[in-house]
Amino acid sequence: MSKVLVCVAWPYANGVIHLGHMAGSILPPDIFSRYNKLLGNEVMMVSGSDQYGTPITVSAEKEGVTPEVIAERYHAINKKAIEDMEVDFSLFTKTHTENHKEVVQDVFLRLLENGYLYVKESNQYYCPKCGKFLPDRYVEGTCPDCGAENVRGDQCDSCGKTFEAGDLKNAHCINCGTEPEVRGTEHYFLKLSAFDKQLMEYLDNKDFWRPNVKTFTTNWLKDGLNDRAITRDMDWGIPVPVKGWENKVIYVWFDAVIGYLSASKEYSKIIGKPDYWKGFWQDPEVKNYYFLGKDNIPFHSIIWPAILIGYGGMNLPYDIPANEYLMFRGGKLSKSRGGAIDIPSVLKHFDADVLRYYLSAVMPDTHDSEFTWTDFETKVNNELASNLGNYWHRSLSFTFKNYGTVPEGNDAETGHIIGLIDVALKEYKECLGACDFKKAIKVVMNLSSEGNKYFAEKAPWALIKT
Repeated sequence: MSKVLVCVAWPYANGVIHLGHMAGSILPPDIFSRYNKLLGNEVMMVSGSDQYGTPITVSAEKEGVTPEVIAERYHAINKKAIEDMEVDFSLFTKTHTENHKEVVQDVFLRLLENGYLYVKESNQYYCPKCGKFLPDRYVEGTCPDCGAENVRGDQCDSCGKTFEAGDLKNAHCINCGTEPEVRGTEHYFLKLSAFDKQLMEYLDNKDFWRPNVKTFTTNWLKDGLNDRAITRDMDWGIPVPVKGWENKVIYVWFDAVIGYLSASKEYSKIIGKPDYWKGFWQDPEVKNYYFLGKDNIPFHSIIWPAILIGYGGMNLPYDIPANEYLMFRGGKLSKSRGGAIDIPSVLKHFDADVLRYYLSAVMPDTHDSEFTWTDFETKVNNELASNLGNYWHRSLSFTFKNYGTVPEGNDAETGHIIGLIDVALKEYKECLGACDFKKAIKVVMNLSSEGNKYFAEKAPWALIKT
């Protein structure tokens, strides 16, 4: 038996999770976790609601409530939606906890002590009309690289490019529309440039990573790593644990990735084994897997490994099977930009198993895939019901009616089909072990088709009559 750590990207608690979240980063790890449990492995699967950062404060300001109201509301809704989809986390927690705060501040202070954090003045967007700095989503504009419109101030969802203040074209404050100024303000920076060599060595033996993850990470490293600010001019977030920095908080992406560690520690306390997490994080033989969407790749393949190296004594990510986007009507499913199909609404009309099957069949593993209601109907009716469901029903009901138990087979008659089953089982296990879930579904459906064909050819009902 082996230990397996499964880390799942934390959805922002600024809206209801949708089919894109489920297909992209929540359903895949649940499949992987279930498979490993069937193998007898000891699995810890953790995630939670990302409750800090500008996505929460922007939503709160629009509604005229506090950020905590938004964060707690959507944490409760999304936690239930995940449970209703029969996703089985060891722990689905949240970042607005004392435990998470303590772990994040501990990591911050360790990096500071080890010389990987420093203070410098940096340029940030500032709205002269609103009279405040504009972190991240408070600014929108045009991506200077790919030309995408309505891009946020910190990252382009279309091409994955991250920005510094002044990079965006046609930048404007989302509250008043004013063109922001670029002003200097002091922040703590993570010395990413110090990890260039170690990260290149770490990446060298990752040939099994998905091409999109390996290519994206390699390109970032080839361009040279720039030190990144890890604090923000806000009051909603984890306080910077340094005297004189009471008016700033830790950047949400620095604190969110640490959530995997804080959740592991929290779960260990819950089960009454405070040191349980160490077996998953400090044993070099244990593999850890990170499931996420492609827009989160650099935070998990570069920034998080750098933090772990700087902290010391922790395992780095073994695999990062990041998915592409699930599209709807030609665009990315997005709760913050509208056009999303939320999970609670869909579950009012369809069972979780039906949704799990379809999302597995169209999972955007290596390229964007399209969700359509027509395709949903076709796959559920023709594959899940007419193929697999029909095979199960006709074979099991016939066997129960005529035998009451599984009858002995004739080796001469069944050798061919047993061979097909053995080959399919081997391929199925290989697919699941490699996080190729869409291909695993195809293996099962192909075998089911062979079963239907075999059942029809042998016509056992005719033998019973004779």
